[in-house]
Amino acid sequence: MHTVLEHQRKQHEQIDRLENLAASLLLDVPRTHKHRLALHTRVATLAKQVVSTSASLLDTYASPARAADLDRMAGDHALADFYARLRDVHEFHDRNPDEAEIVPMELELMDPNIKPDDPNVLESGFSGEEFFGRFIDLHTHHETYVNLLRSKASPATTPATATAAGTLSSLLTLSLDDDPTPKLTYLEYLDTFHRLASVPRELKNAAYKSYLASLLEYLQAFIARSHPLFDYGALESAAHDAFSQLWSARADPAGWCEWIDTCATPDVFCDACGKQFHARAMYERHVKGDKRHKKAARALEGKSQDEVAAARQAKRREFESEWFQVAWSEYLVECIVDQHLRGVVQATRDNVERKQTLTEAELAAELEALDQMLVVADADHDRGDLGDRTPGDLDQDAGDDHGDDDDDDDEKIYNPLKLPLGWDGKPIPYWLYKLHGLGVEYPCEICGGYVYMGRKAFERHFQEFRHAMGMKSLGVPNNKQFQEITKIEDALSLWDKLKASQNKGTFRADVDAEFEDSEGNVMSRKVYEDLQRQGLL
Repeated sequence: MHTVLEHQRKQHEQIDRLENLAASLLLDVPRTHKHRLALHTRVATLAKQVVSTSASLLDTYASPARAADLDRMAGDHALADFYARLRDVHEFHDRNPDEAEIVPMELELMDPNIKPDDPNVLESGFSGEEFFGRFIDLHTHHETYVNLLRSKASPATTPATATAAGTLSSLLTLSLDDDPTPKLTYLEYLDTFHRLASVPRELKNAAYKSYLASLLEYLQAFIARSHPLFDYGALESAAHDAFSQLWSARADPAGWCEWIDTCATPDVFCDACGKQFHARAMYERHVKGDKRHKKAARALEGKSQDEVAAARQAKRREFESEWFQVAWSEYLVECIVDQHLRGVVQATRDNVERKQTLTEAELAAELEALDQMLVVADADHDRGDLGDRTPGDLDQDAGDDHGDDDDDDDEKIYNPLKLPLGWDGKPIPYWLYKLHGLGVEYPCEICGGYVYMGRKAFERHFQEFRHAMGMKSLGVPNNKQFQEITKIEDALSLWDKLKASQNKGTFRADVDAEFEDSEGNVMSRKVYEDLQRQGLL
């Protein structure tokens, strides 16, 4: 029979052992990103257990049963009470000889089914795009945002003005024409998805609020999964204090307070219906055409001015509270990205941009290599070969079999030959470097002196954006005739020759036209007109 004091002693011991286990895990030097993330996830779980155990322990100190146990131990019958409890323990085990063996606490805490380097702890928590917390996956939110704003896109916006503005709303307000493809690309969305103040106010409806809540929820969950030891509560608390001060001073950077003060005026508030409108036109349309308003206006005749004023103030507070939550969510999203996820967003953008430059065959090979590596890791784990090995060891084995090194190794890379990095962030094999001729430099003056490494990259760059913009700035079309042309002088010279050859076979009236006088003499137009002016014809 356990007493309250024994229960408290066990909880104190559990807290100490949890802290020691967490410290031992943190002392381990992770070799890979995946290993580090697994360790931090396990430590975060232990920290939550410490917090919950401490809260339970604190409650027992105020329990009346604890005071009763202390009184029994301090009384004259302390020894008699001790032997009585000892007798109860013996009798319990005599009645239950087959009771399960008690597992020592140090073994109970070290759960053999949850290893700090177990990859299965992480794989279920991340999507393929997130790659164990290295990148964020906002494809769903991008589609939602595009669908939200496409219906409100302004056809008067030009590509030039949208590019100059550089915001989500301006990039989306391009003319859609008959092309259903969204004008806002995923890369552009990653650049400005957290700058929600640029979204027009008239678009911030119920669908926008749902999108904003989903975006904020995803960012919070991503931090919890990818940075389990990060104190997100401190970030949110500091952001809330800063936002509350700005809101109290009516100086929020997004201009919400000014907009609320403009909208929530008595001129656009319907006392009869208790509705606050955003614009004068909406209010007038409601007053003139809504039958429910007329019915409510007749019911309002019996109310006093104080009741009407109180209802108006209550509606104003409700109106401001509603938009306060929207403004706070927008501010929090911006703080999360700017203060903690800026590097992850940039890494995501670089990864998306890199994938867009891959051919279909290269992308398929990359996915196949990644799948094969995960299969090798899962097979080793199922055989129980992990032991004290880390996911870095498994990835190294996969690299030995398939020509790739550890995909998760974040340690300093030994690269004395300055070989290019592959998709996994590791130097490519030297034989592959020589095979593709990546040591040969191909400078392009049209691209601003950019140097391309390898023949394949050089040939591909003629159809890329950088070279196309360089040709456009020269006033030269970027077609097949200019393939392999890298110097500005050569491109201009070739363009002049092409224009000359195109004009050579065309008829020019001022030069090619011929005239004949009354005597049958043939002459050019210029000579004929000169003789005619002189009166010699």
